[in-house]
Amino acid sequence: MALGKSENRQTQAASLKQILKKCSSFCKRSSCNEGGVVPKGHFPVYVGENRMRHIVPIAWLAHPEFQYLLRRAEEEYGFSHDMGIMIPCNECVYQTLTSMIR
Repeated sequence: MALGKSENRQTQAASLKQILKKCSSFCKRSSCNEGGVVPKGHFPVYVGENRMRHIVPIAWLAHPEFQYLLRRAEEEYGFSHDMGIMIPCNECVYQTLTSMIR
């Protein structure tokens, strides 16, 4: 049975709420501020082999491109660790995808 538009939006909203909760929990831990202060309404992600740190606005959680990156991160690394969200792609791919969001 296919989901209707309203059911699909509810599922997507619930998924976003869950991801937001996970992202905000990372910022409450001390490891979040190791590279400096994270502004309110943002959270850090770590990208590539060198784990370059990027500060991401929470508003990006609504964008399909960023949701794709978060789904890959959850599949690859999970969210049950203290390291913050690690995005499993190289810097160039991350920059390209996030440039579509800005």
